[in-house]
Amino acid sequence: MRLDWATLPAAVRAAIEQRSGPVRAVQDIPQGITCRFAATLRAPSGSVFVKGVPLGDEQGRAAQAREVAMSGAVPDTVGTRFLWQVVAGGWDVVGFAWVDGRHADLSPGSGDLPLVADVLREAQTLRAPAGLPPLADRWPHLGRAARASLSGETLLHTDTNPHNLLVGPERAWLIDWAMPASGPAWVDVAYTAVRLMESGHLPGDALAWARTFPCWRAADPRAVAVFVGATCRQWSARVGVRGARASNDRFAALL
Repeated sequence: MRLDWATLPAAVRAAIEQRSGPVRAVQDIPQGITCRFAATLRAPSGSVFVKGVPLGDEQGRAAQAREVAMSGAVPDTVGTRFLWQVVAGGWDVVGFAWVDGRHADLSPGSGDLPLVADVLREAQTLRAPAGLPPLADRWPHLGRAARASLSGETLLHTDTNPHNLLVGPERAWLIDWAMPASGPAWVDVAYTAVRLMESGHLPGDALAWARTFPCWRAADPRAVAVFVGATCRQWSARVGVRGARASNDRFAALL
C-alpha cells in the first residue's frame, strides 16, 4: 500500500523535517514503482523531493541504495542533486533537490525530444564508477565473446522510461538511477528508441532519432544483436512468449 505524507508515521515525518525544515506544503506523488512514498515538500529553506520505503522492503531499499550510491557519479547537468538520507520510524527515506520539471512526452512531434536527446548526450560523457556491475551480468547465459561485445566504461541508466525523464523549459533531467550498469554508450539510446516506439513512433522514425547519436551510428551490429537477443530471451522467460511479443518486436526493430 502506498502512503502519503499525512499517513507516514510521525517519527518519519519528524526525521524528515529535521533535514528539510518545517514542511509548509506537500504535493504527494502517486507514481513510481520502486518506492512506497514520494512527495515534494515545500519548506522555508526551499523545496525538496523525498521518497522512501519501509525497512522490510529489501528490494526497494536495494534500489534506493543503488540510486544513492550513483549520486556521486551523476552531476547536476544530468540528474538531480542528492541531499540526505534518514532512517527512522521503520522507514528509509532519501531527499533530492527539487527541479521544475514534468515527466517527458516521448510521442511523435513532441517538443521534449530534443531536450531528452541533449541529456542523453550529456549522460554519455559519464564514466562508470569502479566496481559497478557490467550490463552483461544481467544475462548469465552469454558466452565470453558476447559479453565482450557489451563491455564499456560508460555509466548506463538502463531505464529511460518517461517517468525517469523530467523536462523543464530549457533542459531535461535523467533521474532514478536505481538500475545502473557499465557498458557501451549506445545502450541507453537503444532503450530510449524502444520507449519512443511505445509512445507511438514508427520503428523507422525511432531509428532515425537514434541515428542522430554518433555512438549509435558507430555501434557494432553484432553487439546490438547480442543486446536484443538477450533482452528478448529474458523478457520471454519472465512473462511468456505471448506476453513478451509486443516488447520483443520493438527491440527486434533495432536490428
